[in-house]
Amino acid sequence: MGTLYLVPTPLGNLKDITLRALDTLKEVDIIAAEDTRHTLKLLNHYEIKKPLLSYHEHNRREAGKKILELLAQGKQVALVTDAGTPGISDPGEDIVREALKEGYKVEALPGASALIVALAASGLTTSRFCFEGFLPRKAGDREKWLRELSRERRTMIFYEAPHRLLKTLEDLAKHFGENRRMVVARELTKIHEEYIRGSIAEVLSHFKEKEPKGEFVLVVEGAPPEEKNVEEFVRECIERGLSQKEAVLLGRELGFKKKEIYKLYLQLK
Repeated sequence: MGTLYLVPTPLGNLKDITLRALDTLKEVDIIAAEDTRHTLKLLNHYEIKKPLLSYHEHNRREAGKKILELLAQGKQVALVTDAGTPGISDPGEDIVREALKEGYKVEALPGASALIVALAASGLTTSRFCFEGFLPRKAGDREKWLRELSRERRTMIFYEAPHRLLKTLEDLAKHFGENRRMVVARELTKIHEEYIRGSIAEVLSHFKEKEPKGEFVLVVEGAPPEEKNVEEFVRECIERGLSQKEAVLLGRELGFKKKEIYKLYLQLK
């Protein structure tokens, strides 16, 4: 049976590809690519000659069936996107799911990922984060999504296209507040790579003056802890059935003192 290899490709700088990725592209029988013309430039640069199969958002069902047929024939198939890791915010996740369902082996190679690059250089907390990809385009779905995320404590990462960036920044300001810190990473690893840091309002002002161009990753600070007094917090923990130890661990994350929680827990219990 064949194997489906998920091969990360450079975000922009052609040197950002692993030796293992190059070896895999040389060894597979066929390469399924989001844009075959774009991938051909990469292959030509490294003098790799392999047949290409187009696999993207608009043909994923038809092309997906072809990939499964190739795997059934024992072929080794590499899946690549235009930039970064396939399966992240692209239709690659569909063929991965189908291949696993049919019992084929799926092997993911480590490599370039725009969301990790932007997060690492953001200066915001990296201990806990969530990736939200592209926001919904329908107004109602978008509003609901952002309302829910307005309470998200973890650092959030979004992808956005240049023609929708201003609208997205306006929506973030509306739901998260203008003073929430954020970083916009533009054209990562390319000649015009740029990081714009500041409050949401400051970043929005920047792009109102400077037309958005290129590919964007948005990294947004999580929501601050909800303001509660320690007694209210401990009562809530008891009502939820949390043990004293569990209440202490959770309370310390929220900035409450360990001794206060212990004392109040015993009194209120």
